[in-house]
Amino acid sequence: MAYRVLIAQFMHETNTFSKLPTTLEDYRRRWLAPGSGLASQFKGTKTEIGGLLDAAAQYGWDLVPSIAANATPSGKVTAETWAHIRDGIVESARKAGKIDGICLACHGAAVTETSDDPEGELLEALRAVVGADVPISMTLDLHANVTDRMAALASALISYRTYPHIDQYERAQQGAALVQSAMEGKKRPRCLALQPATISGADGGRTTQPGPMLDLLAKADAFEKEPGINVVSVQAGFGPSDIPNVGPSVAVSYEPGKEGRARDIARQLCQEIWDRKAEKTVGMASVENAMARLKSRGDAAGPLVIADGTDNPGGGAYGDATRVLKALIDANAQGAAVGTIFDPAAVQAAMKAGVGNSVTVDLGGHHDPSFGEPIRVTATVRLLSDGEFVNDGPMQQGVAYSMGPTAVLRIGGIDVITISSRLQTIDRQVFLSQGIDPARCRVLVVKSVQHFRAAFAPIAGEIMVVDSGALCSPDVRRFKYTKLRRPVWPLDDVASPFPN
Repeated sequence: MAYRVLIAQFMHETNTFSKLPTTLEDYRRRWLAPGSGLASQFKGTKTEIGGLLDAAAQYGWDLVPSIAANATPSGKVTAETWAHIRDGIVESARKAGKIDGICLACHGAAVTETSDDPEGELLEALRAVVGADVPISMTLDLHANVTDRMAALASALISYRTYPHIDQYERAQQGAALVQSAMEGKKRPRCLALQPATISGADGGRTTQPGPMLDLLAKADAFEKEPGINVVSVQAGFGPSDIPNVGPSVAVSYEPGKEGRARDIARQLCQEIWDRKAEKTVGMASVENAMARLKSRGDAAGPLVIADGTDNPGGGAYGDATRVLKALIDANAQGAAVGTIFDPAAVQAAMKAGVGNSVTVDLGGHHDPSFGEPIRVTATVRLLSDGEFVNDGPMQQGVAYSMGPTAVLRIGGIDVITISSRLQTIDRQVFLSQGIDPARCRVLVVKSVQHFRAAFAPIAGEIMVVDSGALCSPDVRRFKYTKLRRPVWPLDDVASPFPN
């Protein structure tokens, strides 16, 4: 008899300092798929749901597909939106009757208007339906802010081991395999988590060069080979979130009788996070330094890729900060392309003007002018489109995305991809779908801090990540926390990772 397994997804990385609430419409813009639509939308994709669908076929599960929900990072998820997603997933479990296992795909850094720990709340609601003994795996982004409640209610918390996140499929398969073993009676997994007294650490989770995160993951891999240790996950945390448990953590899934060893492993890794909390493998340059480098490079091979890291929509920034664009205009940059500026009004003005015609707009800077004011420009409308494309790079390969109605505005020697729906620049199709070959550009601006590397590093002549002073600052001292546990580094003078 086939095991009956529920799969569902609730993804959001919430920047509580953003002015933009996250609504059902924001989920629909990215994806809000009913259970009946999971196979058609995600089969064959390198995503968590794609991995779970393949696992279901491999193990012959009687699948109970529920909601898959994902929205671009922004402000708190509205109460209505959260209730719709949470209740939909829980109702799927209730209607299914007997459930043998559950595989969830979550981010782990969501915050709603009603909950600082919605992932824990979801687990609690599901446990109320299926009981304490049904195995539940939950995959997480490695920027999850893990809570004790999440660990206590999940059988395993399994976070990505890559940043850029190119192992979502593999982590989902890992969770599915553990649930399968538990349903067969071969495993009895349970989970614990531990957090050091720091908001920042583990090099922000970067895995593209040697550094703290790769060293931590190597040790986690070794610990997982020990008898009775199922999964060791290291999370770098997500700083722009005013909740008690913000920051790095370690989660360990273990077998009965191994709780002491699991806790020891978590303490060892948390100690290393603490000891190396200030280490960074990538620094941020100023916008001025980036412009100076662009000038000094001349016609060097490969584009200079400038990542506007603090205006990264993937961290909840608005995606309309203008300081880098203004610097390019002032420098009379040639062969430049900017992907992207979020400005629906400018797109509508371009559509009214039409392709080949000029349009004057106040571009960008509308959500918080302190991150760069709107720029009055007269541009040529080079291209208009629906903004839709399918990722073909290493991250979320095969997933359809939409920038909403899109206009390519040419300002001197700069093509600006102006969009109506915020998104992080993680794939070359952001440019290629709009008639721009990024490999042939002299300079590219991407709204991203790290994920862009998966697709753009292979074509880049040089990469610079800049701090344009926008919402996703790496300096957590810029944020006004009110709920944060204390004491915590770097806001307080703390002598050890476990001061309390």
